[in-house]
Amino acid sequence: MPPPRRLHGFLLVLPLLLVSLLARWRPAAASALSTFALARAGDATIVCGLLPSASSPLLADLNCTAAGGDHARQETYPSSHPFAALAGGEDFLCAVGPSGERAGAVDMRWWDLSPGAPSRAKRVYSGPPLRALAAGEYRVCGVLGSGELHCWRWRGLGIPGNLRFVAAAVGDGFVCGILRDAESIRCFGNDTADPAVAGAPPGGSYDVVAACGTRACALSKAGAITCWGRGRPELAGAGAAAGYAALALGEDGVCGLRTNGTISCFGDGVASPPGSLADAQYLDVKAQGKAFCGVLMANYSLVCWGGREFNDTNRLVFRRVMPGPCAPMSSCNCGVLAGSANICAAGSCVCMDCAFQFNLAVPNESLGTGKGGRSRRAVWIAVAAGAAGFLVLLVALQFALLLWCRRRRRRRRNEQDAAGDVQQALMPQRIGSRSVVERFTLEMLHAATDGFSDDCRIGTGSFGSVYRGTLPDGRDVAIKRAEDSAKASSSAARPARRRDRETAFNSELTALARANHKNIVCLLGCCADSGERVLVYEFMANGTLHDQLHSRTPMAPAVASWRGRLTIALDAARGIEYMHVYAVPPIIHRDVKSANILLDDAWTAKIADFGLSSILDPTAGACDDGGGGTPRAPLYTGGTVGYMDPEYYRLQHLTDKSDVYSFGVVLLELMSGCRVVQRYAESVTPKNVVEFAVPHILADDVARVLDPRLPAPTPEEAEALAYVGYLAADCVGPIGCDRPSMTEVVDALERALAACGAAPLSRAGTGRRPVLSRSGTDQFDLTDTD
Repeated sequence: MPPPRRLHGFLLVLPLLLVSLLARWRPAAASALSTFALARAGDATIVCGLLPSASSPLLADLNCTAAGGDHARQETYPSSHPFAALAGGEDFLCAVGPSGERAGAVDMRWWDLSPGAPSRAKRVYSGPPLRALAAGEYRVCGVLGSGELHCWRWRGLGIPGNLRFVAAAVGDGFVCGILRDAESIRCFGNDTADPAVAGAPPGGSYDVVAACGTRACALSKAGAITCWGRGRPELAGAGAAAGYAALALGEDGVCGLRTNGTISCFGDGVASPPGSLADAQYLDVKAQGKAFCGVLMANYSLVCWGGREFNDTNRLVFRRVMPGPCAPMSSCNCGVLAGSANICAAGSCVCMDCAFQFNLAVPNESLGTGKGGRSRRAVWIAVAAGAAGFLVLLVALQFALLLWCRRRRRRRRNEQDAAGDVQQALMPQRIGSRSVVERFTLEMLHAATDGFSDDCRIGTGSFGSVYRGTLPDGRDVAIKRAEDSAKASSSAARPARRRDRETAFNSELTALARANHKNIVCLLGCCADSGERVLVYEFMANGTLHDQLHSRTPMAPAVASWRGRLTIALDAARGIEYMHVYAVPPIIHRDVKSANILLDDAWTAKIADFGLSSILDPTAGACDDGGGGTPRAPLYTGGTVGYMDPEYYRLQHLTDKSDVYSFGVVLLELMSGCRVVQRYAESVTPKNVVEFAVPHILADDVARVLDPRLPAPTPEEAEALAYVGYLAADCVGPIGCDRPSMTEVVDALERALAACGAAPLSRAGTGRRPVLSRSGTDQFDLTDTD
């Protein structure tokens, strides 16, 4: 919809624009991405389609049916990957969907359908989105958004890098593409390609190209079918002269999808849609061998005919498939397919192909010449007259419409942004390295927490309150519910606060759905029903490290000994190291603190609360040695006072060394038992624990820093604590690049615990007790204790 300030002028010129567009209108190309595909596996025809998911209206399931000569005995294989487009060939199927590793990218997976091949899919491409996908023989090619034509598993094929394409088709040993600017066809092949196809495409301007075997066909801008190559089908009469929107080329001939939705076929032995399917309207058509399949416009079912697989009793393959790839509703220039908004994410739909826009009610005969031409002109005149009449009503309502459209557009933009972010965040649950994240209903979580009562509230997180609950299967869980803190605020502040809530929810869901480590809290599931944003975690029986240090009297044994505190520090360090080094992609937590370190019933420490986390780009070095990395996009400053890296909150320079600084503060908190900001005996104003502890550590007076509530350390413990003090001082250094990495921190803490004689064997596995140097944490003297 145009901006409100331009709506009046737009309404005045609308009839003129419609008349102009109708006078110049010609069929546009069908979508170059398809939601169903045909493949071959031995003698069997495999029909695959993307079906609306039964588990979520925002997802699509990949289902494949192996006809195998007896379509009645079929097997269906569902998949939970969020695929958007399919292509099939000889003994393989390809599916393209959003990447789980990089925002805005796509992955293409390849299944080998040959007998005896493993059913596991292989990823053959990960990169920018594809605008077209084509398969033939045992090869697949795609057109990137930039227009480059790429082919996979095809050695020896040379395509000039300066050419830009909009569509492609693959045959036996050759690929043909439509140039973006010239709209002409160029074909390329290896030495075995048929020269009649690869070397002699027809001249002219084209919208659609199809290939099969040693022949190819294309649609001109006027919708006329042209074929070339060895064994090309004969296009008898004037039936193929104009009025087509899509093509399907099989072994015996070609079927064209007319702009009125019906299908006509040409060639000796080619099968036209039989019986009641002959006059039906379709949205797309594909071929494999002698078999043809199409999506019915009436109910989006997938039907097939031709060959020996599909007879009078088993032409229906799937009762309902996705009628096309989902796209933003604002990108649909020629209308929306009915009902498609219900099977796509909020703000998305399946766009109507412009080739069908003005011809759905036009009889088949009107697509020719003579009388049909007069019928088409009559349709144009009727549409123009209707637009002119509609203008009278629009002018009468335009003043009321201005205000209504403005408010509605703002509300929808906010809702679509939020729903789109949630959908993107839910994707990793289906492609991550760990088990699928469960979907909980709001009623189930209400029952588990007694309606989110205050008696069940156990704390707060980055975007809401945390409740303890019990699921119907008996599991004790922690349930974090997003709270709209803007309810009592001004209306101007509410959208920003709601976006903050959505950002925190999505960040935590994205990070934890990928994580699989014993020192990171386990995400069990989520709920995004009725505007609610809820996350469900494993229950941590011993609460937070902050509470154990500062709020429990007497202290529990695990934090009442120096060995216990160093063990907790090592557990937390391993969790942060996993995020920085082993997570794909790496993650910066941004809010490491003792309140976000949880302790389970065995006193194992786990990192929690990823509401402020950010994806780290490991290719962008922040230090001279190439380490550190930078976030993918600018971020607002977030964290907790006292734990935040000075480089981060002063210069907005966020790296993984920012987490190292925060962890160094936690180390000082563990050693001293002091709160991060408090008033010390020698100071009048409150001081940060860094200001208090680091000068004593650097003066080699660590004893003044140690928590007086704990027993005096043994000589071995004193040596280890002095070493950990130097480690903490290095972590909170003012220059991020000079701080150790989390891997170095983990190694140092393992050495400190080994010096205490209470740690498990370190990763070095030396079997020797380390003697720790106090001249710096980067110097170690390993000597044999035997």
